[in-house]
Amino acid sequence: MKEQTVKIYKKTGRWLLDIIKWIVMGFLTGILVGGVGTAFSYLLSKAAAFRDGHLWMVYLLPVGGLMIVGLYKLMKVDKDKGTNLVLTSISGKDELPFKMAPLIFLSTVISHFFGASVGREGAALQLGGSLGNTIGESFGFRECDRKILIMTGMSAAFSALFGTPAAAAVFAVEVAVIGTMYIQALLPCVIAAYTASRLPLAIGIKPERLPLGNVPDMSFVLILKLVVLAGLCGVLAIVFCVVMKKTKIYAEKLIKNPWLRVVAGAAVFIGITALTRSTDYYGTGMNVIERAVTEGEAVPYAFALKLVLTALMLGVGFKGGEIVPTFFVGATFGCVIGKLLGISPGLAAAAGMASLFCGVTNCPFAAAIMCFELFGFESAPYILIVTAISYAVSGYCSLYSGQYCDVSKYSLKMGDTGENTDN
Repeated sequence: MKEQTVKIYKKTGRWLLDIIKWIVMGFLTGILVGGVGTAFSYLLSKAAAFRDGHLWMVYLLPVGGLMIVGLYKLMKVDKDKGTNLVLTSISGKDELPFKMAPLIFLSTVISHFFGASVGREGAALQLGGSLGNTIGESFGFRECDRKILIMTGMSAAFSALFGTPAAAAVFAVEVAVIGTMYIQALLPCVIAAYTASRLPLAIGIKPERLPLGNVPDMSFVLILKLVVLAGLCGVLAIVFCVVMKKTKIYAEKLIKNPWLRVVAGAAVFIGITALTRSTDYYGTGMNVIERAVTEGEAVPYAFALKLVLTALMLGVGFKGGEIVPTFFVGATFGCVIGKLLGISPGLAAAAGMASLFCGVTNCPFAAAIMCFELFGFESAPYILIVTAISYAVSGYCSLYSGQYCDVSKYSLKMGDTGENTDN
């Protein structure tokens, strides 16, 4: 009886120590990575503001591209795996070096400064994952614990940059493996995300919020229309992923020299955007997303052009991410199709944004929670419906070839995927 009591005390003590460890590491990572993420967010906003005030900067986009290629050559990174390296460092054995953090930081700021049509959250995942791994190494943590800190860093950077801490925490534990959540990392991820989310407020950076206004009452007809929209977004998610991957492959085959490739891609971008006579496709395009959701307005071809231009920019070597472009494409597509289907354009834009984000990342919970934070909980029933439909329709496509898949989306049978994410 005494020995059993001692064992219980020892086990309880180990649990308490683990809980304390992850609370401390979550808070520490939130402060450190959140601080870097806040600086990243600040510089991106300043870069975008300067560019918008000096639109001639886009004509220097080839110079920015050459700077990025030069940085990666200087750091001896010939094949950049991007966010895929972060994901395989969690689910596999790949190492995530510290040098990736300053590289993606600087190259993303340069891309936005000159107007490249790229996102920012993908860069935040790489930045946070790299810093989280470095923190783990600094404390001498085992590999299994460093993986948790990679996810913790991802959630902190994502939260600091976008101001959606709940979605950031869930996305970090959901994205690495389709159909599986690394729930062991939830405690430090939540603490890090909420800690990091407070830091931008200290320097006056407010979180993104897109109020929907009046959300229509639920009806059977409205649900059917949203199911159709979500199904179309699931198909668009497949197209989005294929275009992103194939553009990079074809660009590298067509122009093998990275210096020439980035200049050629920049020249094509300048030409296309000059023809549109619009600045909507520079940078993230958050103003377009806001217009689609809050005003129900979108140019009919905007979603297709943004998809092509983002694929072009990332394919030839500019850095940033695909997530905000996904928001842009989903919101504008939803807005346009919503008008055809007779859905409130604002609700359709929000539903399109949620559906496409879910479809390309295979993260239904993170997609839904992010939309709750962005749009409010009034739209929750509709968001849950469209994310569920899009998750099913999009199949095994993914923005990330490093996203591991060992379970089926449609069966509980282990290993019965039928497909992989390498489109």
